[in-house]
Amino acid sequence: MASEEDPLKKNQIVEARARNISHNVRCTECGSQSIEESQADVAILLRKLIRDEIRSGKSDKEIYKKLEDDFGETVLYAPKFDMQTAALWLSPVLFAGAAAGVWAYSKHRQKTNVHIMALNLVRGIPLTPREKETMLDVLTPPPSQVARTSSWWRRWRGQ
Repeated sequence: MASEEDPLKKNQIVEARARNISHNVRCTECGSQSIEESQADVAILLRKLIRDEIRSGKSDKEIYKKLEDDFGETVLYAPKFDMQTAALWLSPVLFAGAAAGVWAYSKHRQKTNVHIMALNLVRGIPLTPREKETMLDVLTPPPSQVARTSSWWRRWRGQ
C-alpha cells in the first residue's frame, strides 16, 4: 500500500512542478499563450521535455536556464534584470519621477511670485492679502495669444 502511494505522490509532485514551470514559459508558436494553455505541437513537446527534465532530477532554475539557452530569453514571461533590460524595467519609475518633478515645479511656480517676494524683502513686512491681490493684478501679464485665438475661433464658429 505504501509503495503504491509513493509513485502516486511523486507523480503529483512532478505534475505540480511541471504545471508551475509551464505557466511561466511562453509558447514559441503562439506567443500570447503559455505552453500550459497552448495546444500547438511545440507546446506539447515542451511540456513533455519539462516533465522529463523534472523526472531526471533537475531543479526549476536548471530547466528555465535550459529553455532560455535553447529558445532565447523571450520564451520566459519574466525576463531577468540585466543591463539590456534595465531601461525596460526602470522606465515606469523614471517616467513617474519626471512627472512628479514637473508637477511639483509647476505647483511651486504657482505659489511663488518673485515680485511679491522682493517687495516683502524691501518693505521688511509682508503684504496684506489685498496688497498681494493688487500687486498680482498689476504684475500679471495679459492672457497669451493662444487664449485670444481660441476665443476668436469660438466666435467664428458661433459659440
